[in-house]
Amino acid sequence: MGAADQRFFDALRAAHYPPERNYLAAHITLFHQLPPSCLGELERLVAAIAKDTPAPDAALREVYSLGRGVAFRIDSPELLAIRARIADHFHGLLSAQDQGTPRLHITVQNKVTGPESRALANELAQSFQPRPLAITGLAAHHYLGGPWEPAFTRPFRALRR
Repeated sequence: MGAADQRFFDALRAAHYPPERNYLAAHITLFHQLPPSCLGELERLVAAIAKDTPAPDAALREVYSLGRGVAFRIDSPELLAIRARIADHFHGLLSAQDQGTPRLHITVQNKVTGPESRALANELAQSFQPRPLAITGLAAHHYLGGPWEPAFTRPFRALRR
């Protein structure tokens, strides 16, 4: 995300995500689990995409409840097209969870009680206004059983025509 959006969502996570589970900065998940053996191939593919693709247009559409958490829904056909390009490349290697099209979102609270989640969703929805969201690049992380370790980050470099 752009720096201002990153700060905004990181602050929400710091305020509302259970601290013992808040291992990552705010993010948009495109894939949950790609085979670790594909990391080099993924890095080369993402570098090529970032080089020839402009930053995708995206918008925050609504605040919604995850049942035991809260997220902001994202509308971005361009980001979904980038994700589809990566998914096509890794066809046959995707987990069942990653074979479908994701509902793009940023989670700001998770693993709390239903009433706590509903209260935060209602609070955030009262002041929410749909707005653009800056998407500046793609990144990958290694899952380490709790904490995550950054693998790489590639900013979008192509200009919009």
